[in-house]
Amino acid sequence: MAVRYFVLANRKTECPQDILLLISNHVAWKARPRLRRGNAQKQYSMKKDKKEAAIGFIFITMLIDITGWGIIIPVIPKLIAELIHGDISEAAKYGGWLTFAYAITQFVCAPLIGNLSDKYGRRPIILISLFAFALDYLLLAFSPTIVWLFIGRIIAGLTGASITTASAYIADVSTPENRAKNFGMIGAAFGLGFIIGPVMGGLLGQFGSRVPFYAAAALCMLNFLYGYFILPESLSKENRREFEWKRANPVASLLRLKKYPSLIGLVIAIFLLYVGSHAVHSNWSFYTMYRFSWDEKMVGISLGVVGLLVGIVQGGLIRWTSPRLGNQKSIYIGLGLYTAGMLLFAFATQSWMLFVFLIPYCLGGIAGPALQSEISGHIPPNEQGEIQGTLASLMSASAIIGPPMMTNTFYFFTHKEAPFQLPGAPFILGGILMLLSTFIAFYSMKKHFTIKE
Repeated sequence: MAVRYFVLANRKTECPQDILLLISNHVAWKARPRLRRGNAQKQYSMKKDKKEAAIGFIFITMLIDITGWGIIIPVIPKLIAELIHGDISEAAKYGGWLTFAYAITQFVCAPLIGNLSDKYGRRPIILISLFAFALDYLLLAFSPTIVWLFIGRIIAGLTGASITTASAYIADVSTPENRAKNFGMIGAAFGLGFIIGPVMGGLLGQFGSRVPFYAAAALCMLNFLYGYFILPESLSKENRREFEWKRANPVASLLRLKKYPSLIGLVIAIFLLYVGSHAVHSNWSFYTMYRFSWDEKMVGISLGVVGLLVGIVQGGLIRWTSPRLGNQKSIYIGLGLYTAGMLLFAFATQSWMLFVFLIPYCLGGIAGPALQSEISGHIPPNEQGEIQGTLASLMSASAIIGPPMMTNTFYFFTHKEAPFQLPGAPFILGGILMLLSTFIAFYSMKKHFTIKE
């Protein structure tokens, strides 16, 4: 239920010492061709094996990381309610601000952590991140008050660089031929982890609201130990650079949008899409527990279904729809399905309806990649990295605004003194933002690009 974008730099992996060695021993090479050739092939094979093992570790790291994150989602509402001695409606308000605390610290610190990994290497940053997440989950598990939950989320935001640093790690060890395939493993790990995690969390939540946090902490600690003893460094010292504060400015990338005035409309459209999606991302557990009295197990199963549907759409359906519909039709159809799904969630009266309504909502997932593709298609090749970085910052900014907006809307229409009861109000607001996104995208493409029939 989340989308993430990565901005990466190519780095050469050839070893100049090997070339010098071959030149200096040219005579010996000619005298013993079979032995030298065999040694070179063996050395190449060993390097290749090490790279494949490192990529395998990164896949396992991401899988465990996302699984640990997914485990706690179904039980967060009940834990918050316990700590504030309130109901699910009040818990939702705190839930939104907890996500805000995590998102804003990550927005500020992610460029800082990325720059530190360019100076000190990927391995220490990944290990510190994994260890900090383990401590964070333990802190959440033992939290005596709601204040400790906020402290834990801020710590997680400060060090939550495992995914972006892992992406840089893959860039380091990949070749142009296998880079796309290797990055696809991160998406696969994310999808698989989001199917496994919430289901595990829902089942473990039956034994207490804090049990899934212990499980998540154990997974992260095992991941840390695995990486400490096995993970090699991917960034050689000659490819490192000095830390620069100006490169760690999270706002600078957003200001670069002024370079692309014709794309402002599409960027606003994708931002509204991100914010509107938090009606589901940040509100699902609270809404289903309040409206349909779901327990942690049911919430976990439903989120597992979401992960499966998103994986099918993102991993398979888009490959079929993209060449047949094109970007512009995919944007309109996708945003229309998103809007319909939101409104159906808002007025659902039975639990089974939510599972049915997940289908059109998840099918709306064809809109996001199409918007990105349309934006990317109007950017010069040498500026692609910059615009993708800007979109990543935009997504982070939406995670600061969306959660408190949606959960506070839910609280306003569900607390005891609400003007009237409307638990589905966040979905209506999300639907309005999706519809507004559709109109802005249409107007922008009509004004600046050729509308394709």
